[in-house]
Amino acid sequence: MSDNNVTENAQTMADALKSVETVHIGDTVKGEVLAVEDKQLIVGIEGTGVEGVVPLKELSTQPIDDIRTVANVGDKLDLVVISTIGKDKENGQYLLSKRRLEAQKVWKEIQAKFDAGETITAPVTSVVKGGLVVNAGVRGFVPASMVADHFVEDLSQYKGQELEFKIIEIEPSENRLILSHRAIVEAGKAEARKEIFAKIQPGDTVEGKVARLTNFGAFVDLGGVDGLVHVSEIAFDHVDKPSDVLKVGQDVKVKVLSVDPDRDRISLSIKQTLPQPWDDIEEKAPAGSVLDGTVKRLTNFGAFVEVFPGVEGLVHISQISHEHIATPQDVLKEGQAVQVKVLSVDPDAHRLALSIKALTEAPEGASEDRPRSNNNNRGGRGGNSSDRPRRNNNRQSHTQIPAEYQQDDSGFSMGDLLGDALKDFKTDNK
Repeated sequence: MSDNNVTENAQTMADALKSVETVHIGDTVKGEVLAVEDKQLIVGIEGTGVEGVVPLKELSTQPIDDIRTVANVGDKLDLVVISTIGKDKENGQYLLSKRRLEAQKVWKEIQAKFDAGETITAPVTSVVKGGLVVNAGVRGFVPASMVADHFVEDLSQYKGQELEFKIIEIEPSENRLILSHRAIVEAGKAEARKEIFAKIQPGDTVEGKVARLTNFGAFVDLGGVDGLVHVSEIAFDHVDKPSDVLKVGQDVKVKVLSVDPDRDRISLSIKQTLPQPWDDIEEKAPAGSVLDGTVKRLTNFGAFVEVFPGVEGLVHISQISHEHIATPQDVLKEGQAVQVKVLSVDPDAHRLALSIKALTEAPEGASEDRPRSNNNNRGGRGGNSSDRPRRNNNRQSHTQIPAEYQQDDSGFSMGDLLGDALKDFKTDNK
């Protein structure tokens, strides 16, 4: 071999070695797919004469079920050198990644959106301790406190959902991307709040969806703003817990009770959209009918008995028993189930006059207490008023009668309702 040939071969080998040395970790290279295997690609790095390997997990930022759906022999790919395999570089032992090159582009795009104050949309891929993991082209993390504008006990409901996020923190060098969905929810509600508070008025009847349940009431979503239905405004009958009668996600009709834009509060009522308890009361409780009821309140002058949800009638003390009783508490207690007979009905005044003793037989020889007529004979039941203990003139709370019963057209005069208290008052002021 001539000296010239030896020189040329040496030069060719030197050039080849030089080209191999130009491949460094972090370089972006062009690779031609030479072979497709189940878990990796074999590629030739153009301009180097060496080969590299692209593992399946380094092919894309998205999950891949079949490697042949993303690459075929002859395809040319943009790749980044991430490491060497062994020491024999001449046999092309480079580990390459297409995913990381894509990620670099994604980081640049996310950085640009962050700088511009824009949001991103990405699917939630998994739920981990402390928050959510999302695939934004790169891995993003949403702390549990930034998922919603209220506490969420079970975050698994978000898995698979595609949500909008505000970029809170970005650090590509550490693969750190912190996102917030709560910020999006709050911004949306702030805009909806302006619209709703501008048009909603007390007295309006609107539709909403039960958003949350608490021990004291239900929060109803009116389309971006939650209003509170206090437990006392859920139904006409007593409700122990809102969860006994309502469910999250349930559609409800509500009446607006009050609106307070300064405090972002809307008070609502469900029961005021329902048929009123006293509607058709003359048909439900005609005079002479017998009803089942529950003693709700006891006073000195009688017992209030609930016969329908939200409908109470008065059993005057003289209508409790055929025998004389000093106070209703002597024979009745709150919560007791009783049967009553309707004596009279006044739908306009929302008043029912009831009787318990009318459903029982009078003992033989018993002297019944009859309702006193509204006349000047106000001596009360038998006995000399002077024999009764004198009472303090200032103690009048026990003589206060509900307004709806302060009339005499039900058969009960003020004297009947006040009973002995009126006699004592007269005695004390002789």
